[in-house]
Amino acid sequence: MDKIIVIGSPGAGKSTFARRLRDITGIPLYYLDMFWHKPDQTNFTREEFDIRLKEIIKKDRWIIDGNYQRTIELRIKECDTVFFMDFPLEVCLAGVAARIGQKREDMPWIEAEFDEGFREDIIAFPGKKRPQIYNLLEKYQGNKKIFVFRAREEADKYLKQIASN
Repeated sequence: MDKIIVIGSPGAGKSTFARRLRDITGIPLYYLDMFWHKPDQTNFTREEFDIRLKEIIKKDRWIIDGNYQRTIELRIKECDTVFFMDFPLEVCLAGVAARIGQKREDMPWIEAEFDEGFREDIIAFPGKKRPQIYNLLEKYQGNKKIFVFRAREEADKYLKQIASN
């Protein structure tokens, strides 16, 4: 396990899981939100994002946290391990609501409110993005370690298990 991606709906706890995995394994962690969002709440260009992502995937070891659907297949091709946090919609909405106003290492600013467009993206995730992810996981399942967690407790149990090894 040297090249890892952590994917799932916003609010599923991808970044928290990725941080804990980094702390256990010592593998460098990269947040895609930091490649896309600037501190002034504007975005980098797609080209800038893609350049930074391609620089990371050339490295020997990494954990990449984030969905960014248009680049998921590229990351799946390059990784050896996928963690898909496939949690219920209510859990994801509550996860985002709970982090409003919190300083986070995976975002260059503090979210002051739960943006309505962002909420709509989360609500659309199960019907729109989840099936695309499962199709990609099926396509690459032969040569990747794929873990699908459907509850936070499953992810926590996995991390405790590898920490004890």
